[in-house]
Amino acid sequence: MNSHVKQLSFAGLIVTLGIIFGDIGTSPLYVFQTLLVEGGKVNTALVLGSISCIFWTLTLQTTFKYIVITLQADNKGEGGIFSLYALVRRYGKWLAIPAIVGAGTLLADGIITPPISVTSAIEGLNLVPAFSSVIVPGNNLILIIVISIIILLFFFQQFGTKVVGSAFGPIMLLWFVMLGILGTMQVIHHPSIFKALNPYYGARLLMDHPKGFWLLGAVFLCTTGAEALYSDLGHCGRKNIQVSWIFVKTTLVLNYLGQGAWVLAQAPSKDFTGVNPFFEIVPHQFLIPSVALATMATIIASQALISGSFTLISEAVSMNFWPRITIKYPSNIRGQIYIPSINWILCVGCILVSLYFKTSAAMTAAYGFSITIAMLSTTILMYYFMRYVKHWPVWMVTVILCVFLTVEFSFFVANAVKIIHRLFFVGFEIGLIFTMYVWFKARKINNRFLNFIDIKERLPLLNALSADTTVNKYATHLIYLTKANNGKQIEEKIMYSIMSRRPKRADTYWFVHIERTDEPYTMEYSVDQIEPGKVIRIEFRLGFRIQPRVNVLFRNVVEDMVKRKEIDITSQYESLNKYKIAADFRFVIMEKFLSYNNLFSTSEAFILNSYFAIKKLAQSEAKAFGLDTSETRIEKIPLVVKPVSNVHLKRVEAVSYSNGVLEVN
Repeated sequence: MNSHVKQLSFAGLIVTLGIIFGDIGTSPLYVFQTLLVEGGKVNTALVLGSISCIFWTLTLQTTFKYIVITLQADNKGEGGIFSLYALVRRYGKWLAIPAIVGAGTLLADGIITPPISVTSAIEGLNLVPAFSSVIVPGNNLILIIVISIIILLFFFQQFGTKVVGSAFGPIMLLWFVMLGILGTMQVIHHPSIFKALNPYYGARLLMDHPKGFWLLGAVFLCTTGAEALYSDLGHCGRKNIQVSWIFVKTTLVLNYLGQGAWVLAQAPSKDFTGVNPFFEIVPHQFLIPSVALATMATIIASQALISGSFTLISEAVSMNFWPRITIKYPSNIRGQIYIPSINWILCVGCILVSLYFKTSAAMTAAYGFSITIAMLSTTILMYYFMRYVKHWPVWMVTVILCVFLTVEFSFFVANAVKIIHRLFFVGFEIGLIFTMYVWFKARKINNRFLNFIDIKERLPLLNALSADTTVNKYATHLIYLTKANNGKQIEEKIMYSIMSRRPKRADTYWFVHIERTDEPYTMEYSVDQIEPGKVIRIEFRLGFRIQPRVNVLFRNVVEDMVKRKEIDITSQYESLNKYKIAADFRFVIMEKFLSYNNLFSTSEAFILNSYFAIKKLAQSEAKAFGLDTSETRIEKIPLVVKPVSNVHLKRVEAVSYSNGVLEVN
């Protein structure tokens, strides 16, 4: 999104409504209905207690935790659990675990948000007399409509979402205005409903109701968009989110109060099975337009979640939590990306969720468990941010942490019963977390066995090889990617590749290192001519959201060095030099494979075998670094973690037969 949108302005506030608050803004479609269903007998205590719990959940979780505190943890304007991890990872190696679990669970529950939101909206047509016989929750027609919308939504991802700010914002503004008006229309007739904002009624519900504590599982649905809200910080900026939340929360609370007022106005004997108070408070003549607006709002909510998933995976790739995969940039809007593989995985997941659960009521019974885990993970990381980055007093951090953990752990326990209803998701969740964990751990094991040597000690050898005309020239300019953070070092395997296989003679040896910064959009480089004109190291400093297109970046560096007259890239071949033909450049990429010459522990064997199995499905190193295959040579090298030793072979005398007579040599 353009940087000016991040500044506090009316335009920025409208854009924020379209990008940030879609998920939490559509929760009135199903939250109060779910509480009435799970609460059993509907009475004044249930209604007032439910609204009280909703209001204070929005206040403590969304307002206090995310809007006031967590949004301060912006990483140069960017948010999300990996941005937060980047800020605090220096304070504990184990902090990768909550980052992985939080990201995995946030993505996992993402496949249920589009189906539950869209299904809730379409089911509202059941109240229109002309459609009541054909629009029945769970029937095939609703499934066809919902799945068609989902497929179209994911199909259009590849073209980008330039309309997010210009179209989605005004639609969501209209949606929130409608929420507020509908609620106010009911509240003015029953102003006594405002006493539901008193926390007393929420406490009495949790203590007195037979299912009191377990109703928190349904209450939690009102704040499920809060975690995604933090993830989308980079799109709109903190001030726009904080100011627009005042308007959003006001309309949400008014709508919940209005739904409660309508319920209390009904006859005590009324059966609320299959009744959605949200659509019941809509004037009959506006029912179809309200369903249409609700459908558009749910599509916008789904779009925000999909974009957030792309951002999350992109950051995971940059920070070595996820295999390298194809990432596309469908527009010129900074940060807008499209990841084909994730897009279609989410699409298939949403379709399967729709087919499996069929109704929004069934989906709400399974929704929320993973998000509570994601929120707990964020709380753990936020403790380190508040304590060690912000340097807040210990007593203040302790109080805040206790409040968050008490609320979120209560929600976690209340949602734990949903695990029975969500066995459908278990494989998906485990797969996501397992992939991130294996990739992260295997990279650590890989790096543990990297051997670095002083490059200056090998300069005489490189110069001698470069001058040795008895060796055929491999390339004029030979480029290796190095992981050595120290500019004076190089991997031993790179020198082995140059010297010990087929010797690779070149006029100039380049070593390119990429440093990932904690900032999202850094693009800097430095040049160190270790041996002027012969051995050169390029250091790229790239933000964690920048795709490392090494081929393009390297070309820009070389062009800049030529302009500065720091290097001459004219071919040294006599026939080509005469016509000022540019010299050739060749990249060498070394890809590891797991050697059979290994003897390691069961856990390491499992992690490494899983890592290389996953790696086969991932993007190649050359493609991941944006290298043209015509300029790139791939070398396979074995990874030997712990070589097999203590092999005891016994030599025996050779036995042969001569003219049928046994002879011992």
